[in-house]
Amino acid sequence: MITNIKKVFTQSTITVLALSTVASLSHASPYDKYKNTTLVVNFPAHPHYNSVMKVLPEFTKETGIKVEVDQLQYLRMREKQTLELTKRKGDYDLIAYVVFSKADYVYADQLENLAKYFMNPKLADPNFDAEDLIDGYVENVGVVGGKKGYLKGPTSSLFGLPYGSETSILGYRKDIFEKHNLEVPTNYKELLSLACEIPKLEPGMGGLASRAASGHHASHAFLLHLAPLGGRIFDDQWKPIVNNAQGIEAANALKTIVDCGAEGAQTFGFAEAGTSFLQGQSAMFLDSTVFAGQVNDPSKSKVVGKIGWAPHPMGVRRGSQTGGFGIGIPKNAQHKEAAFLLMQWLTSKKADKLVALAGGNPSRYSTHFDKDVNTKFPHMAVFGEALKDADPDWRPIIPVWGKINADLGTTLSKVLTEDLDIQDALDGVAERAEKIMADAGYYSWDEK
Repeated sequence: MITNIKKVFTQSTITVLALSTVASLSHASPYDKYKNTTLVVNFPAHPHYNSVMKVLPEFTKETGIKVEVDQLQYLRMREKQTLELTKRKGDYDLIAYVVFSKADYVYADQLENLAKYFMNPKLADPNFDAEDLIDGYVENVGVVGGKKGYLKGPTSSLFGLPYGSETSILGYRKDIFEKHNLEVPTNYKELLSLACEIPKLEPGMGGLASRAASGHHASHAFLLHLAPLGGRIFDDQWKPIVNNAQGIEAANALKTIVDCGAEGAQTFGFAEAGTSFLQGQSAMFLDSTVFAGQVNDPSKSKVVGKIGWAPHPMGVRRGSQTGGFGIGIPKNAQHKEAAFLLMQWLTSKKADKLVALAGGNPSRYSTHFDKDVNTKFPHMAVFGEALKDADPDWRPIIPVWGKINADLGTTLSKVLTEDLDIQDALDGVAERAEKIMADAGYYSWDEK
């Protein structure tokens, strides 16, 4: 009798244990397999990623996955990545990269295609809601292989996710506008008119602080105006059209802005233009959203509480810039699946909000319109509206762009400082760009 009881008890225990094991397995966390894994990530020294550093401990607390961060100035970050990505086994499991690096890294087969991770039910969070990610950011920083090789299309694939992405936004002095009963500009005619009217109303104050320094800064400023005014650098056959009517109009717009700017405007880079606005020397500022975090910092700003924000003014179309950073998994990473889990967590709705509240740049529409985020940062809803018009093709993301960009920026600087004829200047850029494109093989299929 006792033996039978023992037998029944043992069988029952086995059954319960078996059911418990099945239940336990069926409710296992996707992170369990990777607990105590240590990921090494490479991030830039940048305001967004400084905010991310405050949030990362929450990821380890939730998942048991440890994260070590190698945080570098972004030009040094690119240099180190160039070396790391060529190793057989790399030290980095996840990297942040500047938008225009995506073409170089993917072309060199150095980033993982993310499709197999999002297809894997053991890794992909069904509540991730990719549709909530800002379209222009995803296309600009993560998509490769579609139209033009760097935009969406039937042949495109995803190699990264936006993280610390930016768009252009118009900042303006609310007090100056109220004092003179000025309307916030909604189009380019109004913008350019105000840029030159304000210095007359407020002697000693520039109208619109803009980049203009020779090289990257002058090119960037020109491109900010080219897209909304209807222009592009190339047509669909890769022939340069930067010197057409829209290109001329964009260059004239930049020259007008600089001519009506604060003292020294011809030499402003991003930092100098920002300082001019923060120190009250310019009434408007048109550039990256990343700048917004500084305007109410009394250690940097003399205009605390005086700044309003509006979408990038419209030309013939809406077309604010897209830029900043994305995150991707190196092909030679040693913990790819765990790195994907970190990438997915960082860009989730929960973490995107946490980073936004810590002062970072959100990658989701929902975060921009979140009540808590807007209570702390009232400008976020304006940014969210502006992001609906973010243009992923405002500049070409191709391997030879660096050469063309440098030439464009140097030439435009001569327009701004030496009164070089705009048509002649852009004709020269177009001619030299066509030679660069031909040497790179972009016209190999012509007439075939």
